[in-house]
Amino acid sequence: MTGGVLTGGVLTAARPRVVCISQARMTSTRLPGKVLMEAAGKPLLEHHLERLGRCRTLDALVLATTVNATDDPLEALGRRLGLPVFRGSEQDVLSRFAGAAAEAGADIVVRVTSDCPLIDPALVDGLVAAFLAGRGEVPPLDYLSIDTSLLPRGLDAEAFTRAALDEAAEQAADPAEREHVTPYIYRRPGRFRLGRPLRPDGAGPVELRWCVDEPADFELVRRLLEALLPENPTFGWQDCCKVLEAHPDWAGINREVRQKTVH
Repeated sequence: MTGGVLTGGVLTAARPRVVCISQARMTSTRLPGKVLMEAAGKPLLEHHLERLGRCRTLDALVLATTVNATDDPLEALGRRLGLPVFRGSEQDVLSRFAGAAAEAGADIVVRVTSDCPLIDPALVDGLVAAFLAGRGEVPPLDYLSIDTSLLPRGLDAEAFTRAALDEAAEQAADPAEREHVTPYIYRRPGRFRLGRPLRPDGAGPVELRWCVDEPADFELVRRLLEALLPENPTFGWQDCCKVLEAHPDWAGINREVRQKTVH
């Protein structure tokens, strides 16, 4: 945590520095180059980062990409948007996150993935607020996520301490724990205090995919962005639901796509 601050002669704890890190690469196995595919006049990655830029609880937003030359365009896009960019290992994403968090001076890390162009800033802010409240409990929270079983896939976010991240980066040996960043933490409830997944207001069991892994995913997300942005550029996840209610056939566009799991 950051150091204390003197207020009226009394030492008080400073608010921890909250840094959101989004991971991105061009070499996706199922849909290479997906983050630079364009919808509504912009690359998906730009939509994703601009939406996160509206979060009110973040002290910094960092794009974490790889050292591969193929990811030079991602760095260029991040720099154009005025964001810090960290480059690290393609396969060891855990070390990439730890390096990005250290460079950004994070106390609390929010993890998101760049294949979620419809990510909702309000949900991220709710997650951060709940996590910070949990840090004031005894024992304090080490990890909290949004309950993705109650929302469309593509609104995912996790919050955890820099200390937990650093321990994971030092200790994790399982390849899946290094590729997916947080399994080392949430698989060890005896070592870390895990919060009950956050259930946002209005959420309920759904089977919708708004993340982009395959061409069918892109087609759905493209339609949603083009339907919403002209009249409601700050739309939230429930606005997406309303569009799908008006176009019930759209939900079937990517119904056959399956989410990859952590092995």
